Amino acid sequence: MTKPVCVLVGAPGSGKTTVGEEVAARLGVDFRDTDADIEAMAGKPIPEIFIDEGEAHFRTLERAAVAAALASHGGVLALGGGAVLAEENRAALVGHTVVHLSVELPDAVKRVGLSTGRPLLAVNPRATLKHLMDQRRPLYAEVATATVVTDGRTPEEIATEIVGLLKP
Repeated sequence: MTKPVCVLVGAPGSGKTTVGEEVAARLGVDFRDTDADIEAMAGKPIPEIFIDEGEAHFRTLERAAVAAALASHGGVLALGGGAVLAEENRAALVGHTVVHLSVELPDAVKRVGLSTGRPLLAVNPRATLKHLMDQRRPLYAEVATATVVTDGRTPEEIATEIVGLLKP
């Protein structure tokens, strides 16, 4: 069975995609993002899935995408920020190298830009993001084998730390 080199988890704006692509490039492996997998499966962007079918349907697609990626991807894998909400996903992460990209609210807000492309942040984005981060932080900690602080750091600096963690 193929297994990811590492799995990145963290809040929106923690840098999972940007840092994940950098880590994958340095290690010479593929990068995969379950949010992109979900969009490909559904044939539409995530905000449209939320609008058309609702969050519950999105989470069902997400569980399937996480299970498939964990079983078949040998590179760096980024999970959507809310993937850890599902007990099934947390259980599936046991035995994997899981890096929690930790970010505090000011940096997350700067990076996300409180964009409308994030369905859960559509109403009162700053307060919603804070709530999501507070709610999910213990879950990220539960699944993580390592935590990397991203605040005030470049994607390159963060990638260097992660690559260092992955070396035996």
